[in-house]
Amino acid sequence: MSAVSAAVLRPPRVVIRGETSWALQSALDRRGLGPVAGVDEAGRGACAGPLVVAACILRPGDGARLPELTDSKLLTPLARERVYERVVRRALDYSIVVIPPAEVDALGIHVTNIEGMRRAVARLAVRPGYVLIDGFRVPGLPAPSVPVIKGDRAVACVAAASVLAKVTRDRIMADLHAEHPMYGFDVHKGYTTAEHGEALTAYGPCAVHRWSYTNVAVAARAHGKEPPHKVMLTLAALQAQAGKKARDDEQEQYLFDLPDAESVVEV
Repeated sequence: MSAVSAAVLRPPRVVIRGETSWALQSALDRRGLGPVAGVDEAGRGACAGPLVVAACILRPGDGARLPELTDSKLLTPLARERVYERVVRRALDYSIVVIPPAEVDALGIHVTNIEGMRRAVARLAVRPGYVLIDGFRVPGLPAPSVPVIKGDRAVACVAAASVLAKVTRDRIMADLHAEHPMYGFDVHKGYTTAEHGEALTAYGPCAVHRWSYTNVAVAARAHGKEPPHKVMLTLAALQAQAGKKARDDEQEQYLFDLPDAESVVEV
């Protein structure tokens, strides 16, 4: 292996600034390390609805046919829909993984995110030679990978995955709004906004909320609701379990009855 190829295979982290670019994946393709897959998620910060992860392999040199492609958060809803449809038509391959709130609550958001990225890459029919990830390292992928800071703005295939994940999740949240109209999921898409907070205060959480998130758990406690599935405890909750003999006024800090610390695996 040449020194150049070795350097490409083992970069500690790539930082690219500027407009969405095809340069990194094109360089990998030229060195015979393609096809290059981009991976991104939507809904990590939401307190309701699923986490959606997408992987996408774009055709080399297809930039002129995807002129609007950029980070999904920078696009209007109509532009996202246009880019989504074009990516679906033009991509060499893509996969989308939808992870329900119950799984997020059971495993924790970071573990779920990592596992979702592994699943998305594994489901690609075209095996990637290299994987570019938005923001952080993902171990256990079936190909060499590099985390790219702000990858959804810097790398075309990551931006494409961002659009696929975001549009898929927005459509799911619109459907959930029809089932639970009191929360306004069609507007805030499950993120923690003032409107969403007011609805949680008024009605408490529903089954599609993430009961492991503090604001949801507080609202559930206020309404006397228990989580409908297993909930991963945070480090703060485990520390609280260890100090269960604290003053009576401190007992209000417990959001739910906690299991024995030994029975909980903390991430």
